[in-house]
Amino acid sequence: MNIFNLLFTAFIFSFILFHSNALNVTHDSRSIIIDGNHRIILSGSIHYPRSTAQMWPDLIRKAKEGGLDAVETYVFWNAHEPTRGQYDFSGNLDLIRFLKTIQDQGLYAILRIGPYTCAEWNYGGFPVWLHNMPGVSLRTKNDVFMNEMKNFTTLIVDMVENEYGNVMEPYGDEGKSYINWCAQMADSLDIGVPWIMCQQAAPPKPMLETCNGWYCDEYKPKDPNTPKLWTENWTGWFKSWGGADPFRTAEDLAYSVARFFQKGGTLQNYYMYHGGTNFGRTSGGPYITTTYDYNAPLDEYGNLNQPKWGHLKQLHDVLHSIEYILTNGDATIYETKEKSSCFLSNTNTKIDANVNFGGINYFVPAWSISILPDCREEAYNTAKVSAQTSLMIKKLNKAEDEPSSLKWMWRPELIESTSVQGRGDVSVNKIVDQKDMANDASDYLWYMTSINVAKDDPMLNGTVTLRVNDTGHVLHAFFNGEYIGSQWSKYGNNNVTYVFERNVNLSLGKNLISLLSVTVGFKNYGPMFDLVGAGITSPIELVLNKNVVKDLSSNKWTYKVGLNGISNKFFDTDCASKSSSKWVSDPIPVDKNFTWYKTTFKAPLGNKPVVVDLLGLGKGMAWVNGHSLGRYWPSYIADKQLCKTETCDYRGRYSDSKCVSKCGEPTQRWYHVPRSFLKDSENTLVLFEEFGGNPSGVQFQTVEIGSVCINTHEGKEVELSCQDRPISKIKFASFGSPQGVCGSFDKSEFDSEVDALSILEKECLGKESCSFKITEEKFGRPSCEVKKLAVEVVCEDFTL
Repeated sequence: MNIFNLLFTAFIFSFILFHSNALNVTHDSRSIIIDGNHRIILSGSIHYPRSTAQMWPDLIRKAKEGGLDAVETYVFWNAHEPTRGQYDFSGNLDLIRFLKTIQDQGLYAILRIGPYTCAEWNYGGFPVWLHNMPGVSLRTKNDVFMNEMKNFTTLIVDMVENEYGNVMEPYGDEGKSYINWCAQMADSLDIGVPWIMCQQAAPPKPMLETCNGWYCDEYKPKDPNTPKLWTENWTGWFKSWGGADPFRTAEDLAYSVARFFQKGGTLQNYYMYHGGTNFGRTSGGPYITTTYDYNAPLDEYGNLNQPKWGHLKQLHDVLHSIEYILTNGDATIYETKEKSSCFLSNTNTKIDANVNFGGINYFVPAWSISILPDCREEAYNTAKVSAQTSLMIKKLNKAEDEPSSLKWMWRPELIESTSVQGRGDVSVNKIVDQKDMANDASDYLWYMTSINVAKDDPMLNGTVTLRVNDTGHVLHAFFNGEYIGSQWSKYGNNNVTYVFERNVNLSLGKNLISLLSVTVGFKNYGPMFDLVGAGITSPIELVLNKNVVKDLSSNKWTYKVGLNGISNKFFDTDCASKSSSKWVSDPIPVDKNFTWYKTTFKAPLGNKPVVVDLLGLGKGMAWVNGHSLGRYWPSYIADKQLCKTETCDYRGRYSDSKCVSKCGEPTQRWYHVPRSFLKDSENTLVLFEEFGGNPSGVQFQTVEIGSVCINTHEGKEVELSCQDRPISKIKFASFGSPQGVCGSFDKSEFDSEVDALSILEKECLGKESCSFKITEEKFGRPSCEVKKLAVEVVCEDFTL
């Protein structure tokens, strides 16, 4: 989610790198003009750091096959400049390689430099060192900030800011001055391509404004000469720890796109087309999960999310077929001298419509749009899904000689020097914000202080409570070396603050308070989000008998960043092998916090995406062969009250609370292990368990298609595909008015008596895919007006 973006083709990418002015890109109010040809642009967001470089060719190929013209991506400042003046464009951060991969597929690119990105990314993409610079003030007219911003954006392609208009007001006149400076800076670069200010109403000339949201059909740019651009059509929503699984139906998403182009849209981008994974410590929020699947057309692992991917592909094909008319005719009947195309729209959320148009009757379901490329024959309706539904399943690791359960070793996280002895690196007579002290080097920061208690101190004889104010991330507390408890903010607490209180037993003389504060991604959105505190805040108090308060905030506090195991890289396979004698085999402790676990495994056979099931663990971080899979927290159960009992209905406006599922289950149980992280030989999994859990149930599995379904009307040409595996069984097939959904179909008394299952066995068994048209001649005449074919086929299991 962004402010400045650069739209360019693969050839303009060459212009930037090699100064080749081979392509001219301009715009008018109707379309993007490329080499004199009017175009509508269908785009999808794919963030290169949220996947691996090995995944990029396949993801972009599937985006092109899905009917996209362009790929949109962010450039994350904090990823590329983690330390001021030290840049990283290696591996998954190789921006140029990613753009060349887009170029190789012949697609355009929309490059969103930022430097603010939002994107549910840690600290909105800003490096925390920027926040800690003297005199800096982010996202406003501030010389320190603007100089650093200019240095970074000039390094990338001399670009500027993102998603500012919706938060600009609190910055006042300085915010307006800043955005004008951004525009002038961008324009002065004279790179010859359209500049976009995302979600910025009436931006300075010549910037183009855009819309973000679930629907942008009613959006109109303030400047009538600006094309109607939609930079973020949210395909689903992100997920938070404690939250349910978001789901946006294919029907509603297609409706939003068709409606946008019906109402004069020019460019539409899916956010996300592939969401991917928040590896390492990249997730923001706070409390954004490691998965960033986003219910996108390509799932977290790169699989086709069917029927969404296929239903949108069909829409894209129809829109491309009438592109010239859309960009040269008038709505809603788009008409040129040569041809006309029509949209029939039913915005009612409950009542279907029978429409007579041009002497022909059309059935237009509620909340749907029919597209008639020739204004006579319906080529597509957003609510009539004929694309297959793929039911994805997890399969156990069938690697040769892989044991049924993993063999574990363990070692403790050595916390004695901090929790018992209070040894740190820096001492200050105040409570310091975690961003300022840790500088985003680690999730973990120790706050430690001591108090001396005299013989006559009344606190020796009363009930004493330790009271700690926290900004919502996790807190682990120790008193005189003994663990006394943990706490964290619950899901849905927008203020993400709480007060930790535990009774403590004071001793005569020195008493040590050791508090381990743990961040779960820094805030990434909102006005002045960079000023939102993290970690422990004042006051920290000892309370006697609930009324006598001793404030410890101005005590001498000692700080230490990180944990022993992370600093010494217990997760690194080379480091781990050198200190192997310190890993213990038996007995393996369970439900023990601050514990490291290690095991070895063989990679699952084949090429299917790999996940690790961490059910049974509490909270921590995971590494495979030294690569961070991100934070895990399977013990955080999704709030049962978030899910509604009614059936998910595509009709009506979508929101992130509509059609959610999996309440009462772990927020995230499965964690992506990219194939590029794995070796053909032995692999190592290392876990740091913060809360305490049981690793005995950890398993590596593959994600693949289990069965495939269609459930659509007569006259449709359909395809059943197991992709690279054969169809092994026709589980169900019936024509008429079959009931149920994929995975649980039933026949009705009105279905045709023709044996549809036998027909499809002859046509489809043993094949990777089969296509056919649904007709009465093929499947018989049902005894009802409804004429739908429901089919479920099983994909062969090679691992048995």
